[in-house]
Amino acid sequence: MSVQLRSQINEASGRAPARSATVPVKIAAENVNVYYGPKHALKAINLMIGEKQVTALIGPSGCGKSTFLRCLNRMNDTIGICRVEGLITLDRENIYDKSIDVVQLRARVGMVFQKPNPFPKSIFDNIVYGPRIHGLATTRDELDEIVQISLERAGLWSEVKDRLREPGTGLSGGQQQRLCIARAIAVSPEVILMDEPCSALDPIATAHIEELIDELRENYTIVIVTHNMQQAARVSQRTAFFHLGEMVEIGDTEEIFTNPRDERTQGYITGRYG
Repeated sequence: MSVQLRSQINEASGRAPARSATVPVKIAAENVNVYYGPKHALKAINLMIGEKQVTALIGPSGCGKSTFLRCLNRMNDTIGICRVEGLITLDRENIYDKSIDVVQLRARVGMVFQKPNPFPKSIFDNIVYGPRIHGLATTRDELDEIVQISLERAGLWSEVKDRLREPGTGLSGGQQQRLCIARAIAVSPEVILMDEPCSALDPIATAHIEELIDELRENYTIVIVTHNMQQAARVSQRTAFFHLGEMVEIGDTEEIFTNPRDERTQGYITGRYG
């Protein structure tokens, strides 16, 4: 990552890089602009995402945080009127380069959506769907191992190990979301994107997911979009505040919530708007 980009981000945040400077950069966005037809949805976003950290994206509805998240695994490619400009790299490789296989990119950068969306298949088949497509396993023993490891990492194995042939849609909402996380883990991603993963869940299920996120960051880089500022404070090490298509401020989570440098950030976290 260029010294110039590091300087731009430090200037945007109004602070020194502090502890996060020692964390390797996994994803970097440089001067990213997104357009939906004539609408300029994201404006000159510069953001570095540290490896094996949780980075939270916060801000009012419609501020561009989910749009930015979808840029990171090229989900916006599915929207015909969407145009992405600028540079986004994963391990210093331009993910929008014409040589990039988007299917393989999405295996490396998994996604968990706002509403749990298990396939209308068994729990077992939900997990092995991706590994089969990507040729990660060929024998039943290999598939069984992937299923167990993925469900263990998602904190679900003990609850469903005797129900693997039952439909995934028969689980509770919180269990379905953990199943979706296990499904994403099954293809051995490097990054997991989460778009409001707890907004449809009750407080107990939300607590399970938050505990899981804290455990998963030992092995994965995680980027989470959330409207819940308390959740961002609990689960993330870095927080970026978006407003009206701009990234206003980025910094260590504790500093963003206790000592924001921009009045717009201060106004949002104190509830004056949002």
